[in-house]
Amino acid sequence: MDPIVAAAIFVFGLAFGSFLNVCVYRLPRDLSVVRPRSACPNCNQWIAFYDNVPVLSWLLLRGRCRHCKARISARYLIVELLTGALFLACYWHFGLTLAMLKYCVFGFLLLGLIFTDAETKLLPNKLTLTGLGLGLVFSLLVPVNDLASQLLPGVVPLPMSSDVSWHLLSLLDALLGAAVGASFIYGAGAIYLRARGVQGMGFGDVKLMAMVGAFLGVKLTIFTLFTASIAGSVFGLSTIFVVWIKRTRRFMARQHATAGAARKRAWQSARVVYRHYEMPFGVFLGSMAMVAFFFGNQFLHWYWGLM
Repeated sequence: MDPIVAAAIFVFGLAFGSFLNVCVYRLPRDLSVVRPRSACPNCNQWIAFYDNVPVLSWLLLRGRCRHCKARISARYLIVELLTGALFLACYWHFGLTLAMLKYCVFGFLLLGLIFTDAETKLLPNKLTLTGLGLGLVFSLLVPVNDLASQLLPGVVPLPMSSDVSWHLLSLLDALLGAAVGASFIYGAGAIYLRARGVQGMGFGDVKLMAMVGAFLGVKLTIFTLFTASIAGSVFGLSTIFVVWIKRTRRFMARQHATAGAARKRAWQSARVVYRHYEMPFGVFLGSMAMVAFFFGNQFLHWYWGLM
């Protein structure tokens, strides 16, 4: 990597991370991300330009508003640093190419959706649907080169020109990826609703996976779904276990219950808590989609080598 270019891309990422923080706060509230200018949510004072420098301002102000001294969430710092690091990683992985631009845009959208879902349990259409459209456009500029590209040339008649065929196949991969990702989440949600009588998946997750499929194609979309399901399951089981341990200790300390009785009551309590807990599954889908575009092909190549 050219160090000057790398530094410029990192700073560029920090600036986009600052804008992403605005999106994370305003989009779930149906506010414009352009106007008005940034203000402290506690005292409503406008934030001066010198207090709005990515990372540096947060550190100098020690995470507090200059006017009212209210705490500013560390999320602002984290999002800016992650966006800068993501842009730098895309440059390192893909070079100064259209592919780098594609995955910088994709990662930017995913980070926004991850943090929005974690905070509000919402996945705004302005990110998911915009991302779906951008993914399809990028498929015409950067070849997806995925499952359909390997299987369909002998099935679907295409023009002889290779310049035309790869564009069509890449777009087809993106469309199939969007369809597979969206339909899988929609189907899983429908099955959960029929079995449990409560909604398990929102349409935000469906649109998120349509966006992921448009950027990644069929193969890496399936990889994303599979790994996100594992990560979500591990998180869910860990949540139940942690709640069970805490409730067991509480029952033993406050109600002087025996260990066996405390564990039994705590287990029932943990199951009730988890049943009503709304897991932000978009966090896992978005995180695994980022893993997929960096390492998914290498992992699948290694896995198929074991078969």
